[in-house]
Amino acid sequence: MDAVFDRLVQIADKYDALCILGPTASGKSHFAVELACRFNPVAEILSADSRQVYRGMDIGTGKDLSEYHIEKNGLTTDIPYHLIDIADAGEKYNLFRYQRDFAAAYADIRARGAKAIICGGSGLYIESVTRGYILQHVQPDLALRTALEQKSLAELKEMLSMMKEKRGTRLHNNTDTDTRKRAIRAIEIEKYAMEHNLAPEERLTLPEKVYYVGIEVDRNERNRRIDARLERRLREGMVEEVKRLMDSGISAEDLIYYGLEYKFITLYLTGKMSYDEMVGKLATAIHQFAKRQMTWFRGMERKGIEIEWIKL
Repeated sequence: MDAVFDRLVQIADKYDALCILGPTASGKSHFAVELACRFNPVAEILSADSRQVYRGMDIGTGKDLSEYHIEKNGLTTDIPYHLIDIADAGEKYNLFRYQRDFAAAYADIRARGAKAIICGGSGLYIESVTRGYILQHVQPDLALRTALEQKSLAELKEMLSMMKEKRGTRLHNNTDTDTRKRAIRAIEIEKYAMEHNLAPEERLTLPEKVYYVGIEVDRNERNRRIDARLERRLREGMVEEVKRLMDSGISAEDLIYYGLEYKFITLYLTGKMSYDEMVGKLATAIHQFAKRQMTWFRGMERKGIEIEWIKL
């Protein structure tokens, strides 16, 4: 594995950032931390996990912050990390906020001359900061969506182009118009901006050249790791963690919103299912979640993103 790390350090010189992605329980965080140690100064990790942003949600989200402390030859190296513990549990953090928080952290890393390593399994979060998506906090316009529903993608592209020309903006990439759904959303945002006389959005500082590394694990081995990890987290107090969150005033509805561990343990704590039923259904749900993650990453490849897959 040393040769792999050395090669990636050399490759990194040609890119703005490296991205380590993979399904849950694949070992991507450990891989990213080990890689970060090989840089001088050490690289800094930008989390791309939609739930690790929440404070107090530690065991269930698998933060494993101890992994960011590496001991070798009697010396301890602390790997800086970002975008973990930046929102209160109970909030509904979203992609719009993540993109801006990421941009601020990434700009800070660049200003200090360090290399950035993006690491996570939330494919949408990864794409939002590596493909230049322009996100604006605009509520859905249902009437507009209905009116545009019958238009072809070509018609939507032409309409968006005319609106942007009128407003003095332009498409930064093709991601806004690669599907009808995205094109309609882009028109929705542009219409809102025109009606409210908003200035063209300032470009965020996001990496333009990213090298993607996928951590690949055989499905059976992945499921075995998921089951072993779930058993370990339950022993470590994951149920007690969710109970503390409930006792702090976070509603069952909000905890269920976070899904997976928080959903099923909340259902158990509120008497909706037995402990054994909770464990069995949660394990199955995590297996399915990992499969969906891999489906997303394969979809990224179909859209032209090259991912180097490494088996651990």
